[in-house]
Amino acid sequence: MAHSRTAIKRIRKTARTTARNRWRMRAMRDAIKDFNEQILHGTPETAGKAFLTCQKVIDRTAQKGVIHRNQASRRKSRLSAKLKAKKSTGATKTASKSKK
Repeated sequence: MAHSRTAIKRIRKTARTTARNRWRMRAMRDAIKDFNEQILHGTPETAGKAFLTCQKVIDRTAQKGVIHRNQASRRKSRLSAKLKAKKSTGATKTASKSKK
């Protein structure tokens, strides 16, 4: 148990900050899950919209200091690569359909 008043206050403050950070991480993970779902089952357009949302949430999470800015950049880069692959496979599918 903490002895000083400042230590007691820090315990309370840490609990609030931890709860806030968990909420932000949960929102980021949910956005990424939604994006991955759109990559698997959606169209490239809906995946693009989900990517924009995901990008905003990741940037905000990094801005608030929950994750490091390099981690945010890495996550966005990987999601962008997935979106690019989805769009290229979608384009080849439509091109092959038009040839038939």
